[in-house]
Amino acid sequence: MSNLLSQIQSVEDLRKLPVSELPKLCGELRQFIIEQTAQHPGHLGSSLGVVELTVAIHYVFDTPNDKLIWDVGHQAYCHKILTGRKEQFRTNRSYQGISGFPRREESEYDAFGTGHSSTSVSAVLGMAVAAKMKGDMKCNHIAVIGDGAIGGGMAFEAMNQAPYRDVNMLVILNDNKMSIDKSTGAMSRYLLSITTSPAYNRFKSRLWNFFTFRTNHPNKVTNFFSKMGNSIKGWLFGGSNWFQSLGYRYFGPADGHDVIHLVKTLRDLKRLPGLKLFHVLTVKGKGLEAAEQNQTQYHAPGKFDPDTGKIICTEDKSQPAKYQDVFGNTILEIARKDEKIVGITPAMLTGCSLTIMDAVYPDRVFDVGIAEQHAVTFAAGLATEGYIPFCNIYSSFLQRGYDQVIHDVALQKLPVIFCIDRAGLVGEDGATHQGSFDLAFLRCIPDLIIASPYNEHELRNLMVTAYHNAKNHGLPFVIRYPRGRGVLTDWHNDPQVLPIGKGRMLREGERVLLLTLGPLGNIVQKVLDKLSTEGIHPAHYDMRFLKPLDEKTLEEFTSKYSVWITVEDGTEKGGLFSEVAEFLENHSFSNQLLHIALPDRFISHGDIPHLYKEVGFDEESITRKVRQAWQG
Repeated sequence: MSNLLSQIQSVEDLRKLPVSELPKLCGELRQFIIEQTAQHPGHLGSSLGVVELTVAIHYVFDTPNDKLIWDVGHQAYCHKILTGRKEQFRTNRSYQGISGFPRREESEYDAFGTGHSSTSVSAVLGMAVAAKMKGDMKCNHIAVIGDGAIGGGMAFEAMNQAPYRDVNMLVILNDNKMSIDKSTGAMSRYLLSITTSPAYNRFKSRLWNFFTFRTNHPNKVTNFFSKMGNSIKGWLFGGSNWFQSLGYRYFGPADGHDVIHLVKTLRDLKRLPGLKLFHVLTVKGKGLEAAEQNQTQYHAPGKFDPDTGKIICTEDKSQPAKYQDVFGNTILEIARKDEKIVGITPAMLTGCSLTIMDAVYPDRVFDVGIAEQHAVTFAAGLATEGYIPFCNIYSSFLQRGYDQVIHDVALQKLPVIFCIDRAGLVGEDGATHQGSFDLAFLRCIPDLIIASPYNEHELRNLMVTAYHNAKNHGLPFVIRYPRGRGVLTDWHNDPQVLPIGKGRMLREGERVLLLTLGPLGNIVQKVLDKLSTEGIHPAHYDMRFLKPLDEKTLEEFTSKYSVWITVEDGTEKGGLFSEVAEFLENHSFSNQLLHIALPDRFISHGDIPHLYKEVGFDEESITRKVRQAWQG
């Protein structure tokens, strides 16, 4: 039996296949993705769910001339394999390999870089408007967006504007919710065939021309028929009327795993000018039973057996806990003592471990969906009524709620507690997900307390401190911590309320002072242990707080240590280094100031050891920096 996938090096090769061969190719593609991600982990479930849809889109449309945007990008693996990156796919998400998300510099087929949710319709609308302004009405513009992402506010904004632009654009709604009311079967397929058929649309066009007297302007008669058609469609499909009311021509729902029918439908839609929405039903994890049955776990399962789907557990039970789990257990402890504690997350319930509190107090945990702006202001609203919200948002996603942090929380001095997960480098997800900027973009906001824990005990201490601050109507409080494991095998301390704005001395020393913020301080301690054997004895101070700055202690240090080195897992511009530099300058102190921080560029994907070496966070690089400062 021939292997079709081995013949596919580009979409041109794909288009040479007869339609009848596409189901076989889809099976081979799905198996290839399973085998590759079993050994080289990535976002499995989403990509398995859109194999047929991806094949059909590239088979029908003239990509890359036709523009295709994948919202979020979790589901783009099949797209990458078909567009010349099959041989490179084993390097997916690895250091200096291909990205796990669409990336413009990687391929001309990646028309727009994605990684965050709900951006596709805005981007593709901009491209469609640009094409119209250039007089190119032949180019097709396709956005593929999931049922979760289309609920994001930005997607709503774009969907609302598009009907007023008179563009040639297709939005494909990839609906993989298991609980959706199914409108599949012979009737819906028949109606879909009719509404996309050339004969039907020629007839519809003739009627439109007749009733508008060829002026192309709607009138009472056309409005009547349009409303009647919308009502009938809304009744038959139970919910499609919203798209119709916005001005989209709605088609669907269709079986997203019937590639031959998808090809036929997309060919018909390609012939139709204007604004269209095609609704397809897919199964996340399709083709791997374990992934279909447990979609959350198999979204990005790590290594697994490609035959059985069984996840290969490589975790050592004796290893330290994950910061996320420490957060989840700690908020539950606090919530048991105070019924005013609530937890909020924008669609990251499992990732941030709010599932732990949700299992006990489901009425006090709110997963608001992919809506970071709403999450922040929702938390603010709860705070006005005396509740104490712990709002847990990933660092790179909090960027999407920046105005709300300023306007709705800080300006009103509302005691919302922001627990910023995935701060610092996150690894394989790359530049779109690295938590590089939160220290810098939050530090400039008045009336925010900003802290980062040295380890798991300090995370618990800071959470209890933030709670007591909120209880006493204090300022909004930010706690940021990294992805993954901590450093302590026993994190169950008795949490203490800390003095806000005060750090702690971890090591006395001479001449050189290291000021660390957050978990990188643990690497610094290891470095100083080794350097002490060489007779090098710098001091080490854990800042704990970026804001308010521990100015009194720093002023005492100015006469003790001539060289200071700030260490932080945030960007070098705007964070701890900038804060300390401003302090020294404002008080006319002459201490030499060096820094270890993320460089002023976007950091690509890769495993943490490689990335740490690249940016100078590894022990060897820090050792070299400290030794030079000591000798200099």
